[in-house]
Amino acid sequence: MSVTLLRTVLEVSSSARLFDSIRNAKLLGSSKFMSRDMGSIRAKQDKKKRRRFCSLSVNTNYACVGQPGLEGAGNFPLLSNVLINPAAGEVVVSSEQKVYDVVLKQASLVKRKLGSTDELEVKPDIALPGNLSLLSEAYDRCGQVCAEYAKTFYLGTLLMTPERRRAIWAIYVWCRRTDELVDGPNASHITPTALDRWESRLDDLFQGRPFDMLDAAVSDTVCKFPVDIQPFKDMIDGMRMDLKKSRYKNFDELYLYCYYVAGTVALMSVPIMGISPYSEATTESVYNAALALGIANQLTNILRDVGEDANRGRVYLPQDELALAGLSDDDIFAGKVTDKWRNFMKSQIKRARMFFNEAEKGVVELNEASRWPVWASLLLYRQILDEMEANDYNNFTKRAYVGKAKKLLSLPIAYARSMVPPPRTVSSAMKA
Repeated sequence: MSVTLLRTVLEVSSSARLFDSIRNAKLLGSSKFMSRDMGSIRAKQDKKKRRRFCSLSVNTNYACVGQPGLEGAGNFPLLSNVLINPAAGEVVVSSEQKVYDVVLKQASLVKRKLGSTDELEVKPDIALPGNLSLLSEAYDRCGQVCAEYAKTFYLGTLLMTPERRRAIWAIYVWCRRTDELVDGPNASHITPTALDRWESRLDDLFQGRPFDMLDAAVSDTVCKFPVDIQPFKDMIDGMRMDLKKSRYKNFDELYLYCYYVAGTVALMSVPIMGISPYSEATTESVYNAALALGIANQLTNILRDVGEDANRGRVYLPQDELALAGLSDDDIFAGKVTDKWRNFMKSQIKRARMFFNEAEKGVVELNEASRWPVWASLLLYRQILDEMEANDYNNFTKRAYVGKAKKLLSLPIAYARSMVPPPRTVSSAMKA
């Protein structure tokens, strides 16, 4: 569940600095791994009925699919897993169901590969073009990028086993490079065709045919760990969405976007972070909690960056909920904090916090060595919501951030929570 942290740290620093660093690295220049011309991309870097998904929208009761509501308040509804489109006369699968199907597939893959000790058996390094020293160098470079652009998270990864640590570094770099395609210095030159080429490159990567040495580290990682290709493809779909879509008519649409750009990282990383051998939770529930953290972090990003996105002509807020609050895009572009805006923001922040609450249930189920960075991500990002409230909901001209002092205070708290073992049933405790 660890993973959304990977996604959230993508915004820690400027995109130009990262890719200057990557372009200057001799890893990218290795001719041994060049197999095609990537154009502009080359410049970047058993199905259970009791579902645990949280889909939240305003004005009815909050609940997780198949579970009772967490708060019993009458503000958030449960989204159906099918949506009826009367105009077209057809039934459309909801975003919730689409994402749930991916989670089931990934969870099933992990369960099939779990050993008798409930720990993943890491395979030895695979043979790739070049030699193992180059592969080791590739992993080291991924670690350097992570250390430079995600300092707090990098420190957390040092608590992991060497194999898991290197794999997380590789996943982080792939996600960052993918994100840079639409948010980096060359974003204006990126086309749908370029993203198609990036996806083709991903297919090769999963087939053991990496394009460059950073890809080689990812290729080795997905061979060792039970990571499915679908979340990677879905993240690329999120980049496609950003190229053509700047409005979201309802939360179902926004939920899918949040999954594409943040929840996907959770699905990529859970098998690497590992589930505690003492966990009695289902694999699906751990993945759902991870997904909840990804959604929570991305919703927090969206609320924090309303003003910045408006300057780019983008509004990542449910249009129907804005209308219900008596607001429109014009109000956002005007950038004035009114009572209507405050009330709207209160409901949006409440939703994000509910996802954070759901996420907490899964962190404790992770492998002990992986919990600290995840708890740190959760606690620090949730505090951004507090800062927005302290700014009187002015996310037009004030950027909510957590100061260094609060960050430092949060880290030992996160560490203490990471030491708490998974809850055990009475019968299990008696056996022990």
